[in-house]
Amino acid sequence: MPHFDRPSIRELSIADAKAGPYGITTGPDAALWLTLVHSGEIARLAVDGELSRYPAGPAECRPSVITAGPDGALWFTRSADHHIGRMTTDGTLTAFALPQPGAPFGICAGPDGALWFTEMNTDRIGRITTDGQITHFSLPAQGAFPSMITSGPGDALWFTLNQANAVGRLDLDGTVTLHRLPTDGAAPVGITCGTDDAVWFVEIGAGQIGRLGADGAIQEFPLPDRSARPHAITTAPSGECWFTEWGANRIGCVTPAGVITEHDLPTPASEPHGIAVGPDGAVWTALETGAVARLAP
Repeated sequence: MPHFDRPSIRELSIADAKAGPYGITTGPDAALWLTLVHSGEIARLAVDGELSRYPAGPAECRPSVITAGPDGALWFTRSADHHIGRMTTDGTLTAFALPQPGAPFGICAGPDGALWFTEMNTDRIGRITTDGQITHFSLPAQGAFPSMITSGPGDALWFTLNQANAVGRLDLDGTVTLHRLPTDGAAPVGITCGTDDAVWFVEIGAGQIGRLGADGAIQEFPLPDRSARPHAITTAPSGECWFTEWGANRIGCVTPAGVITEHDLPTPASEPHGIAVGPDGAVWTALETGAVARLAP
């Protein structure tokens, strides 16, 4: 049975709903960094509550997913104007245009010192070096809608194919392997590397959490509310994975054994999206209605 617990969650307003907090990550400066998808900004939130906001590009650039890079900067995708953004911790912005429109979305630091990203509209995975050199790798699928990406087992990149009902693996030499999901219409989105030599992902269409082991075996763990629409997922150092339930206004947790607990968010319809373990060890979630939520460890 799920467990619901409100008192451990605190919400902090950082913008109005028109700004749209979306992606979130811990930066190299022990602060939280967020994308404001609707206002075209990047926000820095110190754990003491100090907030700074910086332009991410044109107002309509739609900064989406953000990650800490190997160079001490923050890297993010701009899905509307097809750029990869780089921001230093003092707010200095550099942007790199894709050679052709691709609607980049997910991004992560790879095992090779580069950043890797998905292109939703072109069935490709992109690689960008810290000096801005971009290369692409085509996927053996059409209309697959590659979504989120993570560095994972085997020094490979692992990603979700939202419309192909699959999780993909891309080796550094360009070899692509696709793992079809057992549930039709699962529509995977968020993905993370677990502490158990597996990748964990969420199925927004099926209301499930998935695990893909090193042996290729896939397990699926249904949520108590199959209409919860899980969206993003991250790994805690203690081994469990935390995820957002966008359609149910909750934060969930799954252990390596597949045991799920859930926590209601205090504000109704707060639209939780990105999720990260913060520099203080707490779980932080971006709420698109204009706030962040902190779940105490």
